[in-house]
Amino acid sequence: MLSSAAEAETEAAPLNYFLHSYGPASTPTMYLGWVFAAIAVAVFLIIALLLAGALFRKRAVDEPASIGRDNQGMRWIYIGTGVSTCILFALAVYVLITLNTISRPARTPALTVTVTGYDWWWKVEYEDNDPARRFVTANEIHIPIGLPVLVKLKSADVIHAFWVPMLAGKTQMIPGQANEQWLEAEVEGIYRGQCTQYCGLQHAHMGFEVVAQSPADFRAWQDEQRRAVIPASAADAVAGQHFFIERCAGCHSVRGIGAAGAHAPDLTHLNSRRLIAAGLLTNTPEHQVEWIMHVQKLKPGDRMPGFELSSSEIAALSAFLSTLN
Repeated sequence: MLSSAAEAETEAAPLNYFLHSYGPASTPTMYLGWVFAAIAVAVFLIIALLLAGALFRKRAVDEPASIGRDNQGMRWIYIGTGVSTCILFALAVYVLITLNTISRPARTPALTVTVTGYDWWWKVEYEDNDPARRFVTANEIHIPIGLPVLVKLKSADVIHAFWVPMLAGKTQMIPGQANEQWLEAEVEGIYRGQCTQYCGLQHAHMGFEVVAQSPADFRAWQDEQRRAVIPASAADAVAGQHFFIERCAGCHSVRGIGAAGAHAPDLTHLNSRRLIAAGLLTNTPEHQVEWIMHVQKLKPGDRMPGFELSSSEIAALSAFLSTLN
């Protein structure tokens, strides 16, 4: 697993952990970022020193305001321009080398996942040559450690950007166009991802998680995700299931009960996820109810409407959702 420090970083500072890398697709990008940061700091310091020298240098009253004696100071401008041009050219070459390095994995990807960005959540489809083995989940991507995973990126509405800082760089998700990226985690852990292209009112609340597992644990998770749910049998859960089909199945899907909505996250194995609402809330029964009842307060502009439910309806729906393991 990730060290406790890395886990704390993931939970407490999701936009700061780009300073670390846990995969071969992100390491070259991290080094490139450090090089650019070092050059930016160096340029700042040089300019600050030159400015300080100009401010504190005392010039004779009758000395002409020219660049050096008899304009000989132009030589330094030529030197500075030449040096900076060489540095910028070297940086451009370094960027192209880095892009080529991370453009494709060293090995054939062991898995293909299609991620589609919506306002404001993520649809995750696990592909397979056998259609019966394909399945869909949402806002949480599981991958096996030590193996490259091809990620096909699409958008259903506006431009989004897919970014898992500790595993890979950013890739745009453009409507009508399919882009590709690859991920590979070197150690087990949970890695935070985020949409980094402003996409509307709830752009900041469009997060996801990548869960890196051992190959054995990943296969067990896959097998569980392919399983359809067993229709509810307890009286309160049955009532909640009927309510769900009547009020929620137009958008959400749950395999096994006839709910086949395609406009919102698949909830077949809802309780296997750590977070809900694209990373906004932890996945607890209390937060599930809070989300259903107050979605427009928690995430204004979300396409899911808020519901006014009686206490009996809330209890029945919560009982049904608790069966979606």
